[in-house]
Amino acid sequence: MSRLSRSPALILVAALVLAACASTPPPPPPPGGSGALRDWRGIVTASDRDRYSRRDAAWSLALQQARRQPGSGDLRALGELIAPDAQRPSVAPPPGDYRCRTVKLGSQGGEDGLGYVVYGWFACRIEATPNGLKFSKLTGSQRPGGLLFPEDDRQMVMLGSMSLAAEPPANSYGQRPDRDLIAVLERIGERRWRLVIPWPQAESNLDLIELVPA
Repeated sequence: MSRLSRSPALILVAALVLAACASTPPPPPPPGGSGALRDWRGIVTASDRDRYSRRDAAWSLALQQARRQPGSGDLRALGELIAPDAQRPSVAPPPGDYRCRTVKLGSQGGEDGLGYVVYGWFACRIEATPNGLKFSKLTGSQRPGGLLFPEDDRQMVMLGSMSLAAEPPANSYGQRPDRDLIAVLERIGERRWRLVIPWPQAESNLDLIELVPA
């Protein structure tokens, strides 16, 4: 058989192969969805990167002031909430509603300010979004919120923003530098977490937000 006589058969086979490839469905997306956030370091601002790098100094100064200066609330009853090394493995919190309270440690006013303030309980939420877990404080006059980035088994990093008073929920990170914040989420008990906010924009030198399921 000549080469010319084989050409129609080869063309038919090639067409069938191409048709089969076109009808094969694409592979499924990776677990967690293609939009899941993985690297906060590519998004963080220079000022928040600096706050994050100096969080040990924030702990040290804030605790010194809290123990030396008068404050509001019962500091001794907080237990591991104010222990810098209290974090445990398996940090990721389950989505749902939480009770939360803020503890402010240290004073940006130096020796003239309160060393600590322990606030009451408010409502918070952890929700699953296409971009990963999101934290929101739902009630109170200061309502931070942001996305949680996986860091390691003991920490997640939150890049977020703050809404005040009657304002709507916080804007996305990076839209208002004066409201941006960086925080570290840690698990400190069986059903107990904390957000550690080093060098907040105002008032204290370290903010802690305690979270327990509602």
